Formats: sequence, C-alpha cells, structure tokens
Amino acid sequence: MYSPLLFFIVLYGIFLTSSYAGWSNLNSTPRKTIQYEDNHVITFKEDGIWNYSTMLIMEDLGLLVLGAREAVYALGMNDISVAKSKVLWKVTEEKQKECTSKGKHPDIDCRNYVQLLHQMNDSVMYVCGTNAFSPTCDYITYSDGQLKLEGKQEDGRGKCPFDPFQRSSSVMVDQDLYSATSLNFLGSEPVLLRTSPVTLRTVFKSSWLNEPRFVYMDVVPESEDSPEGDDDKVYMFFSENAVEYDFYNKLVVSRVARVCKGDMGGLRTLQRKWTSFLKARLDCSVPEPSLPYVIQDVFHVRHKKWRKSVFYAIFTSQSSSTDQSSAVCAFNATDISEVFSRGKFKTEVSVEMSDVKWVTYNGELPVPRPGACINNAARTMGIERSLDLPDKTLQFIRDRPLMDDAVRPITGKPLLLKRGPLLTRLVVDLVTASDGQSYPVMFAGTENGYVQKAVNYDGEMHVIEEIKLLQNTEPIDVLRLHQNQLYAGSASGIVQMPVSNCSRYSSCLDCVLARDPYCAWDATAQRCSRSPEDAKGNLIQSLKEGDATRCPTTATVEPKIHSLVLGNNIRLLCRVDSNLAQVNWNFAGKPLPYSNRKYTIYSDGILISNASAADAGRYTCTSVERAKGRQYTQTLAVYDLREQLPVDVTDKIKTTLGILPESYTTSSGLHKTEEPPSYATNQSSENKWIVIQVALAVISVMMACLLIWNLYMGHISPFMCCGRQPIKSPRNLPEREYMHTGNDVVDSKQQMVRLCVTTNSNVEATSFHRNTVNGDTSTDIHIFKYITDESEI
Repeated sequence: MYSPLLFFIVLYGIFLTSSYAGWSNLNSTPRKTIQYEDNHVITFKEDGIWNYSTMLIMEDLGLLVLGAREAVYALGMNDISVAKSKVLWKVTEEKQKECTSKGKHPDIDCRNYVQLLHQMNDSVMYVCGTNAFSPTCDYITYSDGQLKLEGKQEDGRGKCPFDPFQRSSSVMVDQDLYSATSLNFLGSEPVLLRTSPVTLRTVFKSSWLNEPRFVYMDVVPESEDSPEGDDDKVYMFFSENAVEYDFYNKLVVSRVARVCKGDMGGLRTLQRKWTSFLKARLDCSVPEPSLPYVIQDVFHVRHKKWRKSVFYAIFTSQSSSTDQSSAVCAFNATDISEVFSRGKFKTEVSVEMSDVKWVTYNGELPVPRPGACINNAARTMGIERSLDLPDKTLQFIRDRPLMDDAVRPITGKPLLLKRGPLLTRLVVDLVTASDGQSYPVMFAGTENGYVQKAVNYDGEMHVIEEIKLLQNTEPIDVLRLHQNQLYAGSASGIVQMPVSNCSRYSSCLDCVLARDPYCAWDATAQRCSRSPEDAKGNLIQSLKEGDATRCPTTATVEPKIHSLVLGNNIRLLCRVDSNLAQVNWNFAGKPLPYSNRKYTIYSDGILISNASAADAGRYTCTSVERAKGRQYTQTLAVYDLREQLPVDVTDKIKTTLGILPESYTTSSGLHKTEEPPSYATNQSSENKWIVIQVALAVISVMMACLLIWNLYMGHISPFMCCGRQPIKSPRNLPEREYMHTGNDVVDSKQQMVRLCVTTNSNVEATSFHRNTVNGDTSTDIHIFKYITDESEI
C-alpha cells in the first residue's frame, strides 16, 4: 500500500518537471562577493548586551530605536555607531528565581528580551518583553534627547511570547495592537489577538491554528476606493502543521490569514472571537520534487493603490537533506483578496477507517458570505456590524476557516532560488533607474551573516552582489530599510550600510554589466555614479539587456616585467571584477594548457611550478563575461617573464674568498654599504646543489694550483716515489745562474699565474703582467723569494 505522502510528492514532481525549462535562470550566482574587510560598514554593539533583534524607525525624530536583551537604545539614523540614549529594563531577582524554579536557564531564558516596539504617537512607544517567561509591556518616552521607561507595566500575555526564541508578529493599527503569539507558558495555546476596547481572539481549535509559527503581520487599506464599501484587512503570514493532508508524519505548510479591521465578534456564536478569520495556503513551488517550502519572512511593498501592493516572502526547504535551499516568491495583494472573497472552502467529513478528511465544500453558502467583512450588500440586509451576523454564517466560519484554493505567486514560480546557507530576512526597495522605470531590488539576509542584493528583470534573476555584513558567522535576525540605508541586527550587534556603493565598479564595463539600478556610468565624469537620475553627464546604463557596447575602449594594459628564477614557483596575479566572468590565460599568444600539472589555477591568478627557461615569455590574463548573448572580453593583466639566474655565482665565489666585487668598491678603496641583490627565498634543492658543486670546483682548482706551485718550487718532486734525485730548484742555484734562467722562470710563472688567476686579486695579477712585459722581473723575484721563504711557511 502506497503512502499518500509519496503520491503527493510524485504528482508534485510531474507537474514541476513539465515546466522545468524556465527554472534554470532563477538559481543565480552573485556577480560580486564583498568581504567584511572590504565593506566599510557602521556598527553598534555594547559589551554585555545581546540579541539586537527589534527595530523601530521614528522618521520624524531621525531615530532608530533598537530593542535588545534588557536594554533599549536610541540611535541616530545617519550614524548608529554612538547611542544617543539608553534605558535598561532588567528582570527583578524575584522573577528570575521564579523562572529558574520552572526549569529555565537563569542566564539565557530568565532575562527580559524586548520583542515588540510600536510607536503610539510622536514621542511615545509601546514596548513588550519576555520578562523571564512572564511577558510584560510598558511605555517608553523620548524627550530632550533621553529615553525614559514610564513604569506603567501591563500584562503582556497574548502580545509578547513567553519564550524569547519563539517567533511572533504584531502590528499597531489606529492605536489597536494586533498580535500573534502564545497565551501560555508552554507555548501550546496560539492566538491571534486584538487588544482594543473590544478585544478579540481566535478560537483554540486545530482547524484555526495548528502549532503555528508566526512570521509577519500588516494592514491593507482595502476600504479605499472600494465600490463594495469593503473594510480594511489585517493580513497574517505563518506556517503550521497541515490539517488537510492525511499523512503519517506532520507536514508543515505556509499560510496567509486575514481578519477585518471592524470585526466586533458575534452576538451569541463566536462571542469575543473573530467572525472574519479565514486562512489559505501559500504556494511557492520549486523545480525539484520536494515537500512544500516553509515561509520564513515577509516584506510588504506598499503602493498608493493597494491593489498594486506586493508581498515578498522567503521560503526554505523543510527536508532534512544537507542540500538546503531557499526561494523568494512575490504575491499580489489583489490575488490574496480574491481567494478569500470568491474562493471555495474546505470542510471536514468523516470517512471510514479514518478520523476525518478535508475536502472541497460544494454546498450552498450562507448569506452573507462567511468570513466577509461588513460591506454595502450586508448593509442593505440591515447588517451594520458583525454582531448582527446570523448564527448560520457564524457557525459555518467557526467550523470551516480554511480556503480550498491556494494563493499562487505573481510569476507562477519563485523570483529567486538559492542553494547553500538559508535566507532569513528580506527587505525590498523600489528604485527608479535612469530609464524612468521602477525596479524592486531585494536585500536578503542569510544565516551566515551575508546579504544578497538581487533584482528580477522580466523573469531573469540577477544577483548583483553578496556582502559580508557581520564579522561573525551568525544569522541576520532583523532587516530594516530607510532612505537608502540598510540596517541589519543579529545576536551580537547591529550594522548600517548604504544600499549601494557605486565606487566598487572601477570601469564602464564593470559598472554596466553590474546591472545595478542604483548605478550608471557617467561618461563625462568617468566614474560610476551613485545617483544616475541626478547626474548631468552622459549616462550609460542597461539593466535588462546588460548592453555595454556604448562603453569606450579601454586603454592597453602595460606589461609588467617579472623575474623568472630557475626552479622557483612563480605566482602571477589577476583579479577578476566578476564571479560570472571566465578567466583565460595566454602564453606566447596561445591558450595556456590548463591540463598541464605545471600550472595551478587560482581565483586571483596562476602558479607556475618549478619554472624553467622554457617558461619565459609573455603571459596575458583576460576575462570573458556574457550578458544576454553578448560577450565582453577585457584584458586584466600582462606579464613579461624574463629569465634570471638563481644565484650570481661569481659574486658568491668572491664573497666566499673574502674578495668584494668591483661594484662594491669605491675609488677611495672604501666598501659600499649597499645590500646585495635579493633573490627568491623559495629556491629548490637543485639550485643549492649547483652552488655546492661550483664551490667544490673552485677548491679543486686552488689545490691544483698549490700542487703545481710546490712542484715548480721543488718542494715536491715527482720522482720521489721512484727513488730519483730531485731537480734543483732555482732557490738552490747561485744567484748568477738564477738570474740567467730568469726568463724561463718568468715564463713559467706567467703561465702559472694565468692558470690560477681566480685565486689572486685583480690588482696583483695586473701588476705581475705589467712587470714581465717590460722585462723588469725584480719585483716578481722579490715576490717569489718572499713566498718561498721556508721560515714564513
């Protein structure tokens, strides 16, 4: 017998496989990767304070109010590095002991985590914290540059979670607080609550909320320009265990729910309960067969006309596979409203061999329509408030709050697919480019501290760059966007950075191929401009096509001379502007053979191993980047590799013998203090062996010269071993005979000196040669007598 879960996955896979051709352009690689060291951000954190996860922007005061663990800060929006004011909100010792006695950790759970910050008026904020598993709310005022906790504490149950690590959401609408969290210590009683003069909440039934994880809430002003006289709606996004699928294991699905702003509950049925609560499944289908992706975060891009408003949402895989992935889908507010106002309902039916099944309800609907807000049609029936709704309508919505239809994304598929570290938070900025069109630029935080900046051009996802925002590898817990500034909060601190840094694009080609709506190449100023709509020069920008043909021809790259030391490993650098570019290396005008083990390719260059004379020549590094079928080639680096001996053998020998080269002796005879030439430190053992061999050869020549010298002077006779008499040396001859044979002696000496010239100084050899040529041998004889004096040996 086959599992229903398996059947569902198979059907899901068949549907996706049929449309797989359009998915490949969604999973994009970031064009640039900016590391933390290269990204000059503004940071704020304070020793001993953690979990900077709640933000409130007070635009009129120019403040970013930051909620953390047991502290609230007022930061300047232009520069968050220094807090303007701070207020501590710690738990009492009594509360901490009570929390610890219930089995919670005293230093982790039993603290006050600020989870909710909302602006009540110009200078008053409503704040709630977990308060050691005893949720409490209060008011904070800002006046004269100082924050002040009013001390008017209120019960925070239903407004703020007990557990600091449990997701919740809330929104303030006309001084009424809408909150989605848990009502009890165990977190097992979820609720959507409105705190107002008429307090309303959800029914505690699994058909309403089944172990939900709340993500986001916001209001949509659907009463504006409504021909039906409709009411404003509050939308809530969350995930929960599905009740409509009969699986052996729990299946988590993503939902969107809504309630009417003017809801006052029922008169008898659903007293002080929502009469307008409806929920529907959110569909963000991915190409490969898998379980439904689970919603993680939502950002509402508001429009002057609410029907054009869009909700962008992050979804992540729920499988236990190590190959995790994320997706971003966009949902139109009109499509969501249509599902609730005209879609079919699901209903429970009893089936044999099963407890309950959820199927499509095809019966007749009560009038007014269940879950609908009070509109003109209801008013014509004398129904002015939800308290006037008939019990038949209320009983229907009490038992059947789930819609049969799912909400599909605008494009029918995700805008972005990402594998690897999961996406956590999302904000979207509408940017007007130089072509006059507006483009939604997404900033998505990740679980390892990066932010991905991406935009979708007519179904093509283009990830402009990924930026390492946090120094530590930790998740981004909150993202806010305001006036071209991005604020990111995490457990250890908060970071501020501009939405774009056009100076990163060093050339026209780099600027245009970035396809960044914030940036365009100013041909007059010869730079990439941050505000293309305000620039006065000739702008070059092509977002959808990535057409850089208008860019001027780049200047020729001058070659750099690089020394080739035999046997060394040589690294040639070539830094590429884009991760999307392919790097090509040419040697002597031909492509470098990458298959050769001699060459090792790196992201920023190549390594030539054990260089030889054959490796000398010209190396050229080029990048090839493609955009919309066009190919752009750019020369990045040129090197002329010239051969150089590993060691200057002559200088090495002279230094060994204590004789300095002429280049190190001045005319006055003083030695220069210049440093000898520096060579590569990583010489191979073969080079060292050559030096040793040369030294041994020099010593052998010196020994041979010494032997010839002694043979000539008669100190050693070649016939000693044969018992013959030694030939008399010139030293044993009378002085007259000696002088008579002087020419022969000089000739022999001259030959010997020539043989041993490497063992004497240049000065001595020159002097000896000059005297023999002039026929003057007195100096030479004197030298011989001095050398052959046995008393000096």
